[in-house]
Amino acid sequence: MDYSNIFRLVNLAVGGLMILGGIGQFFPIGFQSVILGCYVIIFGAATLVLEFQIPPAVSRWAPFLFSFIGRGIFYIFVGSILLHKPPIWIVAGSIIGIVGVGYVVLEYIPQIEPPQNMRDAGGEWGAEQI
Repeated sequence: MDYSNIFRLVNLAVGGLMILGGIGQFFPIGFQSVILGCYVIIFGAATLVLEFQIPPAVSRWAPFLFSFIGRGIFYIFVGSILLHKPPIWIVAGSIIGIVGVGYVVLEYIPQIEPPQNMRDAGGEWGAEQI
């Protein structure tokens, strides 16, 4: 069974939550909160972009985004950044983290294949081109 549309919707939802969570990081205004907010917004935008096209730089510098376990750990990391005081951001961070845990578990279920945009980026994991 092909789950690629479900994975696409989940990744789009997670990317949207990341962007909203990054915007929420700006308040209260402070140096650290602005920096963290910018990073989370960039991570969310990158997650959204990966659902429509794969830039060559991403496949070279972030190959972990092309496997369930790599993307799962990435989602757990970003979700933990969003665990903050307002309950809405705790919920958003928890949802992102739970999706990340689900992706890590999916890595070990051989019956579920990753969608095309989450497979090896050209099959050149770590291959240097001279």
